[in-house]
Amino acid sequence: MGRSGSGDGEPWPVAVKRRGRQPRARAAAVALPPVRGAAPAIRRLRFRPAPRSLVVGLAILAAAAGAYAAARESSVFAVRSIAVSGAPPALQAQVRKALTPLLGTSLLALDGSAVERRVEALPAVLSAGYDRSFPHTLRIVVVPERPVAVLRRGTDSWLVSARGRVVSRVPRGSDPALPRIWVPTAVQVLAGDFLDATHGGTAALALALVADRFPARIATASVAGGGDLIFRLRSGLELRLGDATDVRLKLAIARRALFDLPPGATYLDVSVPRRPVAGTDPQVSGGG
Repeated sequence: MGRSGSGDGEPWPVAVKRRGRQPRARAAAVALPPVRGAAPAIRRLRFRPAPRSLVVGLAILAAAAGAYAAARESSVFAVRSIAVSGAPPALQAQVRKALTPLLGTSLLALDGSAVERRVEALPAVLSAGYDRSFPHTLRIVVVPERPVAVLRRGTDSWLVSARGRVVSRVPRGSDPALPRIWVPTAVQVLAGDFLDATHGGTAALALALVADRFPARIATASVAGGGDLIFRLRSGLELRLGDATDVRLKLAIARRALFDLPPGATYLDVSVPRRPVAGTDPQVSGGG
């Protein structure tokens, strides 16, 4: 097909329409004046139970309260057995004996705080928890005291806990692995009591901080006349801790210094943690 053009052979210009996007019509928004008085009234809905439903609900509530009160006073949920866990057999027996007066009491009527206080009053118990196991079992979970020393007063001996509490009397020579704390014969010692700070209490609290990784075994712990804490090791070395502050830090310093003692050292003084001192001429300690 030939091109159309002018008579002299020149092509005619052809107009080409380009297709493009048609402009979109913009929506016109017209603000309308507010119409007064045309808004519908909104009614507040209030729930009002029917009188019959209210009476039935109160009756159910009263019946439930009556049933609970009757169960508290009846033997339906009476305590018939006491299960103890978390303690050695001897301590379990002590706990059951201490709670024997509660046998026959309804589980619903038990005063939980009173139960815990009764158990924690035992010298060998650190803490206790309880649970009602229906229909007839009272369950007790015990955390025993942790012995850290043997208290010596003359020929008498007692176990002492990490809190400085006297746990129980023990035969002389018992628990040879535990350090000894000596007190004067005039000091009164009773199971369940907490030791006075100057008569074993401070020493017991310090021994509780001695980790299992401490590289030496402690033979005795004492407090000198000036209030200085002293550990005498099984090797004969005297470990001076000074006053009973920063004991954990001082023990950490001593743990490292024990490996660098000079030959023949008889004491290690860490009362000033920044300047540990070892020597061969120790002062005579007040405890021994």
